Amino acid sequence: MLVLRTTILIAGLVAVTCAATTTKAPKQKTNKVSAHSSKPKYKAPKYKAVKSKAPKSKAPKYKPAKKTRRSYQQAPTPDRYKEIQQALASKGYLHTEPNGEWGAESTEALKRFQADQNLTPDGKLNSLSLIAMGLGPKRMTAQNHVQPSPESPKTDLPR
Repeated sequence: MLVLRTTILIAGLVAVTCAATTTKAPKQKTNKVSAHSSKPKYKAPKYKAVKSKAPKSKAPKYKPAKKTRRSYQQAPTPDRYKEIQQALASKGYLHTEPNGEWGAESTEALKRFQADQNLTPDGKLNSLSLIAMGLGPKRMTAQNHVQPSPESPKTDLPR
């Protein structure tokens, strides 16, 4: 049994030493003098600068103008302005007669209303301001549709 352990131990040491000797160890510098010792062993290739064939000009390149995005939202009609002015007047913000023309007095009234409603007081009509006034967007709703008259035609169907 002792011989077997010794054999295994020796085999392991031999394997370790073989692995250590097969890896490349860094070369140590020697002080040998050779005929070519002043020249480097590897010379990097020299690259020449490639000239562009495009003509060089100092003028800035042409940049096309940026396309602006247009809003196709229409301005409110005078009737809609008058409706908004009436809402501002009924709430005490507009002190002139609603006339359907949006001017400086209307803008200032809207700014005061927006500030009181914790909206951005910019004096511009927007959906939040209209909703806060109770006007909201003008769209077809169930309330706008014509209601049938209470006298509906009688049917012959049994109940």
